[in-house]
Amino acid sequence: MAEQLEILIKGCKKGRARSQEQLYKLFSAAMYGLCLQYASDEDDAKDILQDGFVKVYQKIDQVKNPKAFPGWIRRVMINTALEKYRSQVLLQRMDESQQIWKEEVSEDVLDRLSAEALLTLIKELSPKYKMVFNLYAIEGYSHREIGEMLQISEGTSKSNLSRARSILQEKVKKLYGTVHVR
Repeated sequence: MAEQLEILIKGCKKGRARSQEQLYKLFSAAMYGLCLQYASDEDDAKDILQDGFVKVYQKIDQVKNPKAFPGWIRRVMINTALEKYRSQVLLQRMDESQQIWKEEVSEDVLDRLSAEALLTLIKELSPKYKMVFNLYAIEGYSHREIGEMLQISEGTSKSNLSRARSILQEKVKKLYGTVHVR
């Protein structure tokens, strides 16, 4: 796999359409799944995927180590999604003094909630909350990094994550019940 990837990357750097096509076939399914996490619908995800691959081909000279390519292409796709939403979504800052109920979902609810069901609930979040939730909870970025990427404050990132979690907990509660309030 690593050797094949290295050959494809070299071909893409030389502008070979066949290498680009093979690279697309190799990564498009996984990257489409990633784009779906940030998109409002399937058409939006396809647009992000297409724009992302255009950037991949334009910037492929930046790839020095083929082993780092999967992480690099993932970052390109995430940045493409961020750029798309940066201009469309105004992230709202919650009043920091506003109290949000902290809820804990019981274990039996978590057992009944499939990963697919959770992803469906996440997709239902508004773009401003979905973006921060995905970057923090799924991609593992810090609030500082999210703030820099989205051009918001670290506090706004934290507030949006807190609100996203509250909304998700309410949705789980409505679907499955059994939520304990602390």
